[in-house]
Amino acid sequence: MSTPTFFAHETAVVDEGCTIGEGTKIWHFSHIMSDCKIGERCNIGQNVVVSPQVVLGNNVKVQNNVSIYTGVICEDDVFLGPSMVFTNIINPRSAIIRRDSYQETLVKEGASVGANATIVCGNALGRFCLIGAGAVVTKEVPDYALIVGNPGRQIGWVSEYGHRLKFNEDHLAICPESGQEYKLEGNSVIRIK
Repeated sequence: MSTPTFFAHETAVVDEGCTIGEGTKIWHFSHIMSDCKIGERCNIGQNVVVSPQVVLGNNVKVQNNVSIYTGVICEDDVFLGPSMVFTNIINPRSAIIRRDSYQETLVKEGASVGANATIVCGNALGRFCLIGAGAVVTKEVPDYALIVGNPGRQIGWVSEYGHRLKFNEDHLAICPESGQEYKLEGNSVIRIK
């Protein structure tokens, strides 16, 4: 048996049949279940559960007390804040088994989900979107969207560095940290430089 290229704390449980990329760290009391795929350089905080068939891309940061249920796919550079929640069934009932009814939730590249937010299954979170702490997402989220509240509503746009974008009369905005330029076209934002 080859030496693992990832770190797992002695209290973590890593089931057989999962794939974990080089440089990933799995911390105290976390459970990585079979048949999931975790990319390189991920950080899995304390008391995290990664269910079977979950896919996490490279450099995904999962903070403490997060359960990532079957049906969730996170692309590269996703941030999942402390105690945020995913669901995977729209109408759960204790007495009715619905394992064949899991809905997919796609969290696209660079998206960030704040502490204690809830993501209702069957929705995609757009690239580099920012979901505020405690928000409840019940529908698709556009790329670069800033979502807050319950139910979640869009109140603006953010840059890839997470700064709120302020668009001028030409529908252009510049990220104050990176200098990246963005254009608002209809109800979508694109990075132009």
